[in-house]
Amino acid sequence: MLTLKRLPFDIGEKIEVIIIPRSKTNFEEKRYPFWGKSITYLDPTDPIAEADWEIYK
Repeated sequence: MLTLKRLPFDIGEKIEVIIIPRSKTNFEEKRYPFWGKSITYLDPTDPIAEADWEIYK
């Protein structure tokens, strides 16, 4: 059972509820846009200056 609170309806008033399922594929594509794509790192072992680290900002 689902209980919704603070709705603009009187207790006992009949309403129509429409449930529209979202496409799981579409949701996953937006959430993880780089899944399945190849990524190339340029010089992945080169040192990084402290000023470039986001954690220090």
